Amino acid sequence: MRRALLSVALVLSMLTAGCFGEGEALVDTEVVVPLWDNYERIDLQSHETERMFVSIDLATNQSTNLSWAVFDASYGGNCCEHYLATTIEGQILNIGGEYPVWSFDRGHVWDTYIPEVLPAIGQCVTAIPTNPGQEGLGEGSIVQATNGDIISMSWYPYVGGDLKLDKFYAILYDDSEDQWKWCYNRLTEPFYDRSWQVEVIGPIQSSMGSGDWASIVVSNFWHQSLNAGGQISVDGLNYYPFQFPGRDGGEPDIELDLDFTNASLSSYYDVNKPHKEMRAFPMPSGGLIFPSYYNNGNAAFMDTSLSWNELAVQFPSEYCQIDSSGAIHCVVNSGTSFTHYKSTDGAVSWENFTYDMGDVATQIEEWEFQANGELDLFVLNVRYQSAAGPDVDTVYHVRGYSESMSPDTLTYIGQGDLDSTSGAGNDIRFDFASLGILNDGGVVVAYHDSTDPDPLFAVELNLPQS
Repeated sequence: MRRALLSVALVLSMLTAGCFGEGEALVDTEVVVPLWDNYERIDLQSHETERMFVSIDLATNQSTNLSWAVFDASYGGNCCEHYLATTIEGQILNIGGEYPVWSFDRGHVWDTYIPEVLPAIGQCVTAIPTNPGQEGLGEGSIVQATNGDIISMSWYPYVGGDLKLDKFYAILYDDSEDQWKWCYNRLTEPFYDRSWQVEVIGPIQSSMGSGDWASIVVSNFWHQSLNAGGQISVDGLNYYPFQFPGRDGGEPDIELDLDFTNASLSSYYDVNKPHKEMRAFPMPSGGLIFPSYYNNGNAAFMDTSLSWNELAVQFPSEYCQIDSSGAIHCVVNSGTSFTHYKSTDGAVSWENFTYDMGDVATQIEEWEFQANGELDLFVLNVRYQSAAGPDVDTVYHVRGYSESMSPDTLTYIGQGDLDSTSGAGNDIRFDFASLGILNDGGVVVAYHDSTDPDPLFAVELNLPQS
């Protein structure tokens, strides 16, 4: 039985005690211990910067302070954001700035890959990977593919003050060779902006070539609002432009079985989720799905030949993920509420839970979510404008989502004392939420408060023992 049921019994006993005569309460009282009585520190080595964040046990409404390690923009971020991800091996990845940085030990030791000038290969052009006088403005995206490779890109803006000279660098970690590689692509559109990146599950056989997977990169500036497409690669280095299909839709031309609950998916599906603004998720049997893409509500499907299809599946949202348990998670934001939908039968039926934040939030600033099937964990990160004025960063944990979709803890990340706005030209910027889950269950999450002029990110240190 979940503790939530015990707490309900306790509340009922308090409400009904004395109604039936002295000593005749309807339900026996039972003491419910806070969740963190079963927590332990997962990382015994101290970090250079640790902070205590308030966490609330939502079953008992009791609060405590828990330890998080905190990192600033020098650990892969920039003035306005972090782009965080994790790997099945337990790495923390960040490419909020020019180059990918990573840590194997929960942030004690960090490494960085800085490309060196190499001979041109294919579409790759020899170029120095920097923008003199504009250092620190680069930004990118990163994700681990289902064969262990790490696919990423970095966009170098405003070279020489001419937007047409924006630079797109593909950066690949080849797991089979244990080696980083890079490629400067000149075939990208000007003003590319922060990218979103996703894996297309292979094996790929296409007119562009073949590979274990394909990689899609799209521009935040143009993504879907203008239907302008993006860049696609079958080797993670050489990228070529592609277009999205029109939104009108029509007769669906493909049927797919989305039920993977008995498929024993690898743990890669717990980490290869792209940022939610990619609005797509990799399909375990091959390809890539864009939920709720067409005007009629149908999904778009890119198959392993990299061709577009219309799929007659109605998802609750554009923002979805499939995790290693085969569960499909979708999240809908409406005003100051969120609804988490979950399907364990391939999008045929859906359970749901709604987070109503209207009593504390006047509007939602940024948000992100992620599920981990191996850990039975769902996390929702919300940055909201509070009624008092400043923005507040929060993380909801749903441990054991297969039993109950209701969150068990709410944690306030940071001091919640800074009002920031996304977008160029604003003095204080926090451009997007970013989130990852480590293989031990610890959350890695971006936030911003008055302790630093640039956004920070935090790594959870106190976790349940089981």
